[in-house]
Amino acid sequence: MNSIRCKIKEYIQPFERFLALKELSVISGQNIEDSGQKEFLVRTQENAAAFVKKLAYWETIESKNSTLVTLQSKRESTVNLVRNGNDLNTLRHILPFKEETPLPNRRCLRYGPHGIHEYRGKFFPQLVRSLANIADLNNGGIIADPMSGSGTTIVEANLMGCKGIGLDMNPLSVFIGKVKCELLRASPISLESAYTIVREKIVTPEIRLTRRLRHFSSLSVADQEYLKNWFADDVLLSLDEVTEIINSIEYTPARNLMWVSLSNILRSVSWQKDDDLRVRKEIRTDAEIDPKKEFLEELTRSVRAVLAFLYQSGSIKDKDYSIIEGDARLSASIWKKHRGKIDTVITSPPYATALPYLDTDRLSLIYLGLLTRPDHRKKDQLMIGNREISDKLRIDYMNSFDVNRHQLPSNIVSLIRTIDTLNEGTDAGFRRLNLPALLAKYFFDMKDVLQNIKILLKRGSTAFLVVGNNHTIAGGQRIDILTADLLEELADQSNFLIQPAISMEMLLSRDIFKKNTSDTEKILVLRKK
Repeated sequence: MNSIRCKIKEYIQPFERFLALKELSVISGQNIEDSGQKEFLVRTQENAAAFVKKLAYWETIESKNSTLVTLQSKRESTVNLVRNGNDLNTLRHILPFKEETPLPNRRCLRYGPHGIHEYRGKFFPQLVRSLANIADLNNGGIIADPMSGSGTTIVEANLMGCKGIGLDMNPLSVFIGKVKCELLRASPISLESAYTIVREKIVTPEIRLTRRLRHFSSLSVADQEYLKNWFADDVLLSLDEVTEIINSIEYTPARNLMWVSLSNILRSVSWQKDDDLRVRKEIRTDAEIDPKKEFLEELTRSVRAVLAFLYQSGSIKDKDYSIIEGDARLSASIWKKHRGKIDTVITSPPYATALPYLDTDRLSLIYLGLLTRPDHRKKDQLMIGNREISDKLRIDYMNSFDVNRHQLPSNIVSLIRTIDTLNEGTDAGFRRLNLPALLAKYFFDMKDVLQNIKILLKRGSTAFLVVGNNHTIAGGQRIDILTADLLEELADQSNFLIQPAISMEMLLSRDIFKKNTSDTEKILVLRKK
């Protein structure tokens, strides 16, 4: 037996401390009780290296008079080096950490590829890692995320030595997730070389007698007309020059990172209001907009973060991941070869009508050629949790609900009926009037998602769903929409074994999303019988 002393991160949130003790219990093979201390002594068959490699919420591991910093803490520590303004030469000299690691004193959620693009509702990487540890995955297991968003679960699966597979209906999300996984496997030398070329071309641009909008002209006429309404002419010209520089880069991971960086600045150089998730216009004639400057700053930040991570951790050699555009309601058909073979599912379903997921990314989707403007509305209506519907669709959804409500748990039926009745005959706005129909559609969709997840999981394996609650006002009354509890009832109806849910407070990375978020979050723990 080995005696190992583990020091927990002091700055983590209460729910993260709970997860920390759960992951330590699973890896050590003994039940760890929380008595409020900073260090925990375990006696285990596992060696110290396993704890160093796997743990998410722990700083150091002490064994046989030797103190080792966890791999996770070292990865997070690269964030401070980047934040402190160290250039690439300095990062290359310091990393990997040798005798001493400058441990962070606050939560670091955006290390390495995890920080390359803003994304509302983004997973915490440590949360994914801890849940995978709690699921007791062996090296080489399969982790699936059928609503993979920006790819956090798939990235962490790869970093744990597991195969990661993801689906998402948002083409931009799929692209970002793929790029993150590519960057785990990137050559630091090739990435830095490509960055240097681009920086020099932007800082010392060519003098041109004629200026053509090559990229812009390659888009459909409908998309060109739409973009003209959201960008000044000189901004479109400057963006086009950036795209020419990007396209001159041969190294694919670097070129794709540059497209992601360009996507991430489009909102700030457009006439879209910065503080609004919706696509609302605000022409700023008094503001100086410099797309090249903003792009280079964004790219520099991303390259430094990714290279610091690669200098510390090295590149992954395998290519064991897949992220494709697809519908979670059809995941068992899309991943047919994985039926009954998935070791765990870690995902965060869209919240019921809480965020305009696809609409928020409209400018990037169109400018990057990922989704044309004419196809946007059609795709939007297919999204789970979509809140944009016509009067005809609202009637269709409610008619379908009336016919099929016996397929839903009684508490879901009661919630929908209550909101519908309270709003009837009032002057409620269209969003509140649409809510009963949207909730009906959402819960029928999530029923399909849960049934597909069950088909994919191995017998005895677990799915973790991070779910947000919400509320509405109907007939002057506040009505809580306890989505987590209701999805738990749906899962029970689908014959999952329901484990105790883990409550977690909502923590946000950007104020812009604060007013648009749900009230609370829970982690649902669903085991396949």
